Amino acid sequence: MAHTSPLVPAVELAKRNGMTFPNESDAYRQARNALLAEEIELRRHIERVAEQRRALPPGGEVSGDYRFEDEHGPCDFAALFGDKQTLVVYSFMYGPQRERPCPMCTSMLSAWDGEARDMEQRIALAVVARSPIDRLLAFKKQRGWRGLHLYSDTNGLFSRDYHGIGEDGGDDAAVNVFTRRDGTIRHFWSGEMGMETSDPGQDPRGAPDLMPIWTVLDMTPEGRDPHWYPRLDYGN
Repeated sequence: MAHTSPLVPAVELAKRNGMTFPNESDAYRQARNALLAEEIELRRHIERVAEQRRALPPGGEVSGDYRFEDEHGPCDFAALFGDKQTLVVYSFMYGPQRERPCPMCTSMLSAWDGEARDMEQRIALAVVARSPIDRLLAFKKQRGWRGLHLYSDTNGLFSRDYHGIGEDGGDDAAVNVFTRRDGTIRHFWSGEMGMETSDPGQDPRGAPDLMPIWTVLDMTPEGRDPHWYPRLDYGN
């Protein structure tokens, strides 16, 4: 993130805020402007982290014998890129040993489904799971997903190499980004935050947070409950 001049301090930018709301107290406005300064700093930190991520050295070359199948038939890893040079792969926790898929994965992918066509203006997006493709497509239809491209990892090698399988052999959620430059496919970035990097009183979430639901809940007085998670179905 290049700047031709130093950034104005966040506190100074917050002072320029002219917004007020009916019947608010002076104490509320003072606290809200202090919070606004922190929000400005958070925005800047997010951009600094994104800049550092973009500046990573080239990752490892992708060389495994990865085999997939989508609704059109078998395909190799390169086919997941389509005509794009960058590929985001989400490892969906819906392996053959599961009766139903992971509710958290499903919640997140339902949100992504609405954005998939927009994302694919710039990147390729693939959802990979170890269940047979017919099973994945049946669930896609059930959920009403229209924009996501689902792939069965038919030999399981991709899931094993890129952390879609846990130490116990069960599913793990994973997100990986790959690049294709000058004909060479490389790993670029992966989410690496989990139980080992979690903070007390919080669920082991990563950053950036991939689930829009948590961003919305973080704006509310209730916040996110570390003991509540989305479900596949709800009663009336």
